[in-house]
Amino acid sequence: MELSFLAELAVNGALTGLLYSLFAIGLVLIYKASSVPNLAQGGLTMVGAYVVLALARDAGLPLWAAIPLAAAAMFGLGMGIERVALRRLAGRPIVMLLMMTLGIDIFLRGTTLAIWGGTSRSVELGVGYDPLFIGDVLISRIHLVGAAVALSLFVVFVLFFRSRLGIRLRAIADDYMASWSVGISVERGVGLSWGLASIVAVAAGIVWGEIQGVDQSLSLLLLKGLTVAVLGGLDSIFGAVLAGLILGMVENVGSTYLDPFVGGGSRDLIVAAVLILTVMLRPHGLFGRQDIERV
Repeated sequence: MELSFLAELAVNGALTGLLYSLFAIGLVLIYKASSVPNLAQGGLTMVGAYVVLALARDAGLPLWAAIPLAAAAMFGLGMGIERVALRRLAGRPIVMLLMMTLGIDIFLRGTTLAIWGGTSRSVELGVGYDPLFIGDVLISRIHLVGAAVALSLFVVFVLFFRSRLGIRLRAIADDYMASWSVGISVERGVGLSWGLASIVAVAAGIVWGEIQGVDQSLSLLLLKGLTVAVLGGLDSIFGAVLAGLILGMVENVGSTYLDPFVGGGSRDLIVAAVLILTVMLRPHGLFGRQDIERV
């Protein structure tokens, strides 16, 4: 295999991995505040993409106006989900919370199917489909844009968690009771984390909607986002980005070697293997706290 071709596989794999990180960042935001693995993040991503399309296509708004309005609407939806569905289960076994998020994901998929149907629709961001050439390496423009969005969100949340509000969320993640005792509103903190994760879902939905179209399959990308989050550590923003790079390169390069032997479809096999091995060998992930409980 030529070195330039291998470099192309690795670079494009890394960019794809950063797009997986968009899901993982949303998962980490909620887990850091509530210790709940949010299985509804895929559904939120799908809804975010549909809301952008509804505002841009149906309401006739320009995309630059539709995106922030969709982000605001999704922020409210995320906080509403936490207030109505999750807060009632506070103190219950983690399995009940996990099943609730799964139920929310199924509900969101059914709702979008009833409202918008199952036909795939494109976001049409205006990003050209012609690849960029860096030497002999071809790079997808939309993947490059998506990677830039993921890295920008990473920087934003790193700075956010150094702010006064971010420090409060970190305190909530460390100890609920201690946070309550010093006057921190744990409920509002957890609700905020759901709102922020829903904004991230809009970014993921827009980018992935441009790549593969907006339909029910967007929610299925949760598996890869969850793998990235577990590999990096469910409470680590930095881990979500680095693990995305690793998974994307392993998936892209590995599938190129394996597909001729297994007849294709090895990408999902590689992702599943990474998830299983991570849980078996390093359940707290690369950068997660070792005292974190796992389901």
